Amino acid sequence: MNISKHGVSIGLDRVGEHFFVAIKAVGKLTHDDYQRLAPMLEAALAKVNEPRVKVLFDASEFEGWELRAAWDDFKLGLSLGSEFDKIALYGEHDWQAWAAKIGDWFINGEVRSFNDYQQALSWLAN
Repeated sequence: MNISKHGVSIGLDRVGEHFFVAIKAVGKLTHDDYQRLAPMLEAALAKVNEPRVKVLFDASEFEGWELRAAWDDFKLGLSLGSEFDKIALYGEHDWQAWAAKIGDWFINGEVRSFNDYQQALSWLAN
């Protein structure tokens, strides 16, 4: 029996003296995932005492979105874009560099793509 897993996990991690929101997407995200994700992400950001938030988005096991979920992702980015200082997009997908460039248009902070986990953490810590 082949079990397929998908979803998003959200946490708060620390590197040295720097805290950041850690988001890991697994599998192909659905509209239903975003119905659950948006309130959790908003609650996680409300608990962060920094004026703007650093985020590590781990896309190493991410397979993409359903069409409606892609729209949900875009709307969520627009609604929370002013909250972010830096977003490190980690994984080894061809679309990541493109997504980081597009993200820069809608997010007040910086967005960068990394295929090396340690480099992503180092950039967030600076």
